[in-house]
Amino acid sequence: MISKLGQVMLYVNDQDKARAFWTEKLGFTVLSEEDNGQGMRWIEVAPNGAATSIVLQNKELVAKMEPDMNLGTPSLMFFTENVDQLHVDLSNKNVKVGEVISMPSGEKVFNFADDEENYFAVMEKN
Repeated sequence: MISKLGQVMLYVNDQDKARAFWTEKLGFTVLSEEDNGQGMRWIEVAPNGAATSIVLQNKELVAKMEPDMNLGTPSLMFFTENVDQLHVDLSNKNVKVGEVISMPSGEKVFNFADDEENYFAVMEKN
């Protein structure tokens, strides 16, 4: 039986640029950074205290190793306690953000893009 979601693989074109985005603009922490010495490198990042992490993988290399693998961006929904403040913070860091929208159920959400134009969403949850 599966007990939790451990990692999400995010295939990126530039791992160093992606690492900088997630750590400098989103405030994530690098949990580990591995390089097998043969070109395979991965960087694991997550918000402080998160149970699930994001592993930044080299899209080009993975495509060569596994040509049939789906390398599309996963649809990720992040949670925050203050969506309006996060929206302002990301805007001030020149992150491309969408408008804050109130859902029919009352939650506020917005989307944002990383430097490779991968889009993600954030919802306010306490």
